[in-house]
Amino acid sequence: MNERKASQPETDRLWEQWKEQGDPEAKKKLIESYLHIVDYVSSRLAVGLPKNVSKDDLASNGIMGLIDAMEKFDYKRGLQFQTYASWRVRGAILDSLRQSDWVPRSVREKAKKIEDAYQQLEQKYLRSVSDEEMSKYLNISEPEFQNMLQDVAVMSLCSLEDPIREEESETRMSILVDDKAKNPDRKVNEFYLRDMLTKGIEKLTVKERTVVSLLYYEDLSLSEIAEVMSLSPSRISQLHSKAILRLRGTLEKNRDLLMQND
Repeated sequence: MNERKASQPETDRLWEQWKEQGDPEAKKKLIESYLHIVDYVSSRLAVGLPKNVSKDDLASNGIMGLIDAMEKFDYKRGLQFQTYASWRVRGAILDSLRQSDWVPRSVREKAKKIEDAYQQLEQKYLRSVSDEEMSKYLNISEPEFQNMLQDVAVMSLCSLEDPIREEESETRMSILVDDKAKNPDRKVNEFYLRDMLTKGIEKLTVKERTVVSLLYYEDLSLSEIAEVMSLSPSRISQLHSKAILRLRGTLEKNRDLLMQND
């Protein structure tokens, strides 16, 4: 993509020209200035996706998310547009992937099977369960369980927002700048969800927490995390899959509580 980053004073001027005066040329220049966000987000999401998923398609949907973010953003509030836009872009790309149903049904079924197993066993033992315990519960060997994790890894790369987004709460929604203030019920919903997510992360193993932290908070790629932790990329992928499926199980278990606060 061809892009040119504008200086802050120029960016402020362009926002004013577009929002206040309706200058289409200013809007075009803003889009060009922020295209690097689309390129960055689409490149990160492309890692681990099947080869049949085109990065150009990801970027095209990301641009739609960028434009939507620009339409809804209130530049007068002095907030960082880059942070807001990156989540809108990511959301637009993930939405397009879900709508295209790029994940085979067999993979979804495996992911749900593992998720349910984690939920049942961790509720029973009140602790993180081992791969051996998971394998016995699923009535498969440990190598077969590792292969299952590898199979669902490509799905879990885009799954952290799934249960959260479905309940219209934390993660993306909490970062977005809404035109309307959130009502008290919404805030209670987010408080409970944040608390559940925090407790879920605390139950992860040290390695799983490290992967989640480096991927979602430090913004490293899976290959970079593998290098930092001196593990193979496939092992990092498995750790990530386990972490995500455990977190999904935690949120699923408390879905009724969240829905009561809607």
